[in-house]
Amino acid sequence: MEIILKKDVANLGNADEIVNVKTGYAINYLIPQGYAILATASAKKVLAENIRQRAHKEAKLVADAEALAAKLAEVTVTLAAKVSEAGKLFGAVTTAQVADALAAKGFDVDKKDITLAAVKELGTYEASVKCYKKVMGTVKVEVVAE
Repeated sequence: MEIILKKDVANLGNADEIVNVKTGYAINYLIPQGYAILATASAKKVLAENIRQRAHKEAKLVADAEALAAKLAEVTVTLAAKVSEAGKLFGAVTTAQVADALAAKGFDVDKKDITLAAVKELGTYEASVKCYKKVMGTVKVEVVAE
């Protein structure tokens, strides 16, 4: 029996794939649980149209994310921190501080999307920013003494 998967199913396929399964598996498990629908001619047309529209939207989101990554590459964020006489920081610079500094410059970036190595000394570092699924940008973070 041919079905269209609505969700990812382990050892069977991913969402929006057309797969062949045994009739009992489809009727008794996949369809009642909401994992699949019957692959009728009209359902296949709807699926094709949804995939086409999703690809168009995805391309626009990726283009916007790449533009954001290009803008972020030009940005340098300066953070002031308390330091000891030896030049070591009291505490560390966090991704939340970088996100706040980026927000002050007009970039809406979530702190969960920022990856920063442990910053415990003064200097210039690079932080990676996840703009969209596989699109990454970089931001220069300069740590100075207060």
